[in-house]
Amino acid sequence: MTPAVAGIKAIHSIGEGHRTWVDALPDFLVPTTVEERGQAVTRMLPFDKSRIFPYAYRHSYAQRHADAGVAPDVLKELMEHSDLKTTQNYYRVSQERRRDAVDRVVALQFDRNGTRVWRKAQSLLDSEHVRRAIGEVSVPYGVCQEPSNVAAGGQSCPIRFRCVGCDHFRTDVSYLPDLQAYLADLLRCRERLMSAFAADDWARSEAMPSQEEIRRVRRLIERVKADLGDLTTEEQAQIGEAVAVVRRSRSVMLGMPRIGQPLPDVHTTRTA
Repeated sequence: MTPAVAGIKAIHSIGEGHRTWVDALPDFLVPTTVEERGQAVTRMLPFDKSRIFPYAYRHSYAQRHADAGVAPDVLKELMEHSDLKTTQNYYRVSQERRRDAVDRVVALQFDRNGTRVWRKAQSLLDSEHVRRAIGEVSVPYGVCQEPSNVAAGGQSCPIRFRCVGCDHFRTDVSYLPDLQAYLADLLRCRERLMSAFAADDWARSEAMPSQEEIRRVRRLIERVKADLGDLTTEEQAQIGEAVAVVRRSRSVMLGMPRIGQPLPDVHTTRTA
């Protein structure tokens, strides 16, 4: 028998042996949500043993470490992956961890004028978490809470996404990299239009970013950084972890100007 054939047979034997062992185990009762008489109820039902197979252990290993707070780059090394994206496909951010991250991030939430919306970190009620999920829509550097725009999935903005001039706009510390990228885009656009760019005056005027918009975005960035600078090193580290969780679970909104999601760096240099 060739080594290749022997190897294939060994793999099959391991899989078959594992399946025999799993099938012989007693039932594992797990809480399961089922529908009874039109209502969702939780019952203790047997776990589907077909979902227990050797490769699934790698996913369980990754999930347990992620839930324990192991940093993604450390988990990547533990799993011997060459690409961090591969590691992130092996686990999901737990709901509890995501909620904790949201609580931390919204403590540093600002309106269009750079005014803190929540002055203290506080635990949000279940209804508030749901409201944040269905009562707002993402924009490249924050969220919009205008009802008609939310209902239209972000496609019904009457001021063409000039968010920093709208009272329905909110941003927070997790959007700091996006705010910085947006400011850079505005400055590049202005410089290009001020150069020898071939366009009619009316088109150039319409496309030119206003000095007020640039000032507003710059002020928001400075405000977020100032509040981060008031935190201790430990608090900044906690915010940094929360930002990473929130950004990983954030969906990209279609129909809006695309701004990439660079790795967050919310640490600031503290002055003596």
